[in-house]
Amino acid sequence: GVDVLDAPEEGARASYRVFRATRPIRVSSRPRGSRPPVPHAAIGVGAILYGPRGLLLGRHRRGTWELPGGTVEPGESLKETVVRELREETGIEARPSDVRLLGTLLDDVDGVVRMTVAAQVTAWHGEPSDQPDERVGDWRWFPLDRLPENLFVCSAQGLTAWRPDLPVDHTPAHFTPFADHS
Repeated sequence: GVDVLDAPEEGARASYRVFRATRPIRVSSRPRGSRPPVPHAAIGVGAILYGPRGLLLGRHRRGTWELPGGTVEPGESLKETVVRELREETGIEARPSDVRLLGTLLDDVDGVVRMTVAAQVTAWHGEPSDQPDERVGDWRWFPLDRLPENLFVCSAQGLTAWRPDLPVDHTPAHFTPFADHS
């Protein structure tokens, strides 16, 4: 700001200008505490691999049919999670640039918000095979008009986000598509 101070006598030619400068006030965030928050959310990915042989699904030990996928690990991007989970569960290799994120699905399981990011894998190499110490195996390709019964809820939700015309019933989830489908 500028304050102008003119001489008190009429006709005096002197005037003064006082300049005021202030620095912007920086705002800081509160540091995180040493204890983690109470768990109330879970985030995972579901990888949709669809090609000439059909849609890839595996059978979980509980008996449900599932897309390859799983939980995001600390420091990992969503695309990196898709690539890692695909390799760990099926032995199939893909690159993050081969992954197209479709959007988020939100639902609630016993008070825990579950967020699943549906992702389409557009290119890959290798054949699916059961991996040691994984809970999902028996990988098979299914035609879209002959999907198996007993789909895992998150997989069913991801499939209908990808292809709303699929005749798959599941509990509702709020789907928010990514604008750029990156």
